[in-house]
Amino acid sequence: MTASATSSSSSLPFDFSPSPGQDADILQQLEFVPGLKELLIVRQVHALEHATVWVLSELERLSHASEANQSLEQLGGMSTDRGFYLYGDVDSLTVEWAVRQALQRLVSGEWNLAVHPRCGTNLSVGILLTAGLAMGVSWLLPKDPLGQLLGWGLAATAAAGLSPDFGSLAQRYVTTAIPFNLAIQGVTASRDRLGSPVHFVHLQWVESAADATVASSYS
Repeated sequence: MTASATSSSSSLPFDFSPSPGQDADILQQLEFVPGLKELLIVRQVHALEHATVWVLSELERLSHASEANQSLEQLGGMSTDRGFYLYGDVDSLTVEWAVRQALQRLVSGEWNLAVHPRCGTNLSVGILLTAGLAMGVSWLLPKDPLGQLLGWGLAATAAAGLSPDFGSLAQRYVTTAIPFNLAIQGVTASRDRLGSPVHFVHLQWVESAADATVASSYS
């Protein structure tokens, strides 16, 4: 999930070279595992959701500031195994253009677009780091209230500093995957319960990157 379109890319310490057939191969070998296909799809959809937000934010920076463009500053998204929701006041043609640009750029090698610093993954990682570090310092430091309070403060500070990098790693290697197997089926506009605009980007799983390109171009 993406909370905002504002961010900056960062380098990661591990090599990242996804293969176009890796998810299809995993599914072929482990197709008996319940829910595996849905998990693989959501990871790819999640990456495309992030990349779409990046493309829309780039479009805003390239455009003159206006009331229409300012709505792109606060985009939100939610991924499913059938596509993703994009929350924000953006017209449907722009959304569809951005999704196609995002997919093309991702599969062409701009893998950094799959990672977004305002993704909910970073928040989850931050909570886990804070809890883990707090337990560690609580065990190491003196048991008096002042010592424990100091330890919790140090744990929270350390977690805040570490969570962006660890969150990016978690996104890149766990919660997202390059969408080599996704084809764009279309974009549907609607409104949520509060009347705010929302788009749903319909996606389909295909077996190969070549099939995905063909399916997207004819949808």
